[in-house]
Parts: sequence; C-alpha cells; structure tokens
Amino acid sequence: MHFGYSYVRGKVPTITKQLTVAIGLIALPVALRLEKVHASPEPIPNKQPPPASADPKHALQNVPATAPDPRTIRLQKFFAKLHCPVQYLAEDFVRAADDNQLDWRLLPSISVIESGGGKAYRNNNIFGWANGLEPFPSIRAAINHVAFKLGKSPLYQNRDIPGKLRIYNPEVEDYPIEVMTVMNRISPVANLKAPTRIVRHRNEFVYASD
Repeated sequence: MHFGYSYVRGKVPTITKQLTVAIGLIALPVALRLEKVHASPEPIPNKQPPPASADPKHALQNVPATAPDPRTIRLQKFFAKLHCPVQYLAEDFVRAADDNQLDWRLLPSISVIESGGGKAYRNNNIFGWANGLEPFPSIRAAINHVAFKLGKSPLYQNRDIPGKLRIYNPEVEDYPIEVMTVMNRISPVANLKAPTRIVRHRNEFVYASD
C-alpha cells in the first residue's frame, strides 16, 4: 500500500501528539517519585543527651574557685580591727609590694604609724612622705609611689627593712622597731600559706588547708 506525502503530513501531527501523551504518561510516575524524593525532609540525626559536664549548672560546680590572696585577707581583717579607712585598699598594698619586691606588711605598717591607717592625713599622703608635705592625686597613687621608692630607688634599694626605716625617718631612733612591731601584728610571718583546697558547703565556697 502506497502512502503519499499528503497522507503522511496529515498523520504526523496525530502520531506526534499520541507519542507525546504516551511519553508523558510513562514519565509521570517517575516525576512524581522524584518530586517526593526532593520534597522529603532531610533525616534528622539522633540527638544524644549532653554529657553531665556539658550541663551549665554541673560545669559551674566543677570550676575551681580562685582562692583570694591570704595576705589581702589578713590585711583587710587587721585594718578592720583598727577601723582604718584604708581597709578597701588592702589588695593595692599587696600588689604594690609584689611589684617592687617589698615585704607586703611594710607599707601598711608605715601608714598605721604615720596616719592611723588613713585616719589623719593631708593631700592623700598617708605615709608622712617628705615630712607629710608631698601631695598625691589619690591614696592609691601614694601607695604606688612610696612602694616604688622603697623598693627600687638607689637610696633604699638593697637594704633590709631596718635599714630602709632608718633612712625613712632618721629623727626617731625607735622608728624601725615601731613599724616592725605593727608588721608582726599584721602577721608574724611574711609568707602566709595559701589555702590548698576548696570545699563547697551550703552553696558557699570554704577555703581550707590540708
């Protein structure tokens, strides 16, 4: 049977349309499956409970507390007992002594002898420095200045405590004894033992020595 060009041209659209529909019906399930795959949510990994150490409250309990310097505590108690206004500067006294290689009890004792620990002074000069005439912008500045002079100036450096005090106040013969007596009242030893362990008691940290 012979088919002419006009017959083929008439049938091509019909055949093409039928093929398109057939291909579409075949491809539809595949497309739906692909759409489901893309639309499905990503798998959520299993969340394991955090370890006990990750609990903020638990971690807080395991963080060791920093024990305060026992020298600062001792100095605060000493000033408080004498009702010295410079009690709040106890840490500054200790820090200035460490920075200038001084006995931490020296400057507090001088301040007690010269001004009652800040009870009577002028121009923030609680040490009677330069016969009490030199002004300072603050008491903290006076602490740092006098500590530097006693620790590192050529006049005082490389001298023991009695030698420093004889130069500090040469007019009073017993001045070294007076100051050193106060030093021993603050603490009979220069090297206080820091607490070696920290225990928790009733939600408070208690410092204890072994």
